[in-house]
Amino acid sequence: MIPVISTIPVVQLASGDRLSLQIYQFQGAVPGKKAYIQSNLHGAEISGNAVIHQLIEFLMSQDSNLLIGEILLVPVCNPVGVSQRSHHFSPGRYNHYDGADWNRIFWDFEKEGEDIEGFAKSHINLDADTIKFNYRKQIALSFAKQLAKINAPSCRPYSEIYRYKLQSLCLDADYVLDLHSSTNQAVDYVYCFSSREESAKAFLLDRGILMDEYDGDAFDEAFLKPWLALEKSLTQLGSAIGVFDVEAWTLELGSGMQMNPESVAKGLRGIKNYLASKGMLKIPGFPLPETAAHEINLTPKKSVKKYYAPAGGMIQNRVQLGSIVKKGHGLYQILSFHKNWELPSVVEVAAESDVFVFDVSTNQSVNQGEYVLSVMAD
Repeated sequence: MIPVISTIPVVQLASGDRLSLQIYQFQGAVPGKKAYIQSNLHGAEISGNAVIHQLIEFLMSQDSNLLIGEILLVPVCNPVGVSQRSHHFSPGRYNHYDGADWNRIFWDFEKEGEDIEGFAKSHINLDADTIKFNYRKQIALSFAKQLAKINAPSCRPYSEIYRYKLQSLCLDADYVLDLHSSTNQAVDYVYCFSSREESAKAFLLDRGILMDEYDGDAFDEAFLKPWLALEKSLTQLGSAIGVFDVEAWTLELGSGMQMNPESVAKGLRGIKNYLASKGMLKIPGFPLPETAAHEINLTPKKSVKKYYAPAGGMIQNRVQLGSIVKKGHGLYQILSFHKNWELPSVVEVAAESDVFVFDVSTNQSVNQGEYVLSVMAD
């Protein structure tokens, strides 16, 4: 297969230069579902770019008869964020202009005040395909209103221009995959939404976070929340449709500012296996036979906890990433220095419950109240 390659300008800089997105579209010989895959929304989280590159190479080696539907690939999907620098470091998590998290800016149909319940009532006696088609049309019509605001003489902030360009690529998708890694150092895991737990197995990752609560307008949330709301309304009205075959995932593949080969390999294998499980890729050996029996440990988001430094100093004797730590056992120490004629002291920090350590800070020098590590309830 040879992809259709297109370039979409997203912002003109004061210098006159333009930053753009490049899109790789693979079209199967047979029509079907649409999968949208992007990477590097946060500037320091680059491992997904290698995954997409290897996906491009893989798909180019395949015959179009082996793809049912369409795959849209968007590497380095945040050209502003990936270009941010501070000395040797690539932060890129926040927009330097307004301080907003790049993954908390996205347009959410559910928050637009649209009458989802009314839509459900008017479609209660229709089949799932018709409801899905009409709902997509409703979302697209609402989304299109953003362009009029952008084109007005008053224009809109760059974050709204950028999100319009990016989200317009995936509104009609069936499956959205947003490839991240930790901005710090982390294991590989996936974010999973309600009623999609069985599908999560296909990524063949050992750990995941179950989205039982939402904390902002993240890319995956903005795409899937309207569908979750429609499913809820239809169920309350007595519909037997249940869950639409529409899914969104965030894959967290290793640590920031690096492309760990093991994380990249896991991401590539998981995505190929997921697309094969969904019937989009007809490739020998996939879905892998271990998929059905794969066990993934999904921790509710409310059971994920961050630890912050109780004192300023230097982190030492921190447990290894991926450790299971029992309640009351040590997680790390802070070597704390004082300026009031006292000797240095060591502050011990213990686990508040049985936990699995899945993310740790890169910097081991902390001010009081700064981030040290994250844990899942074990």
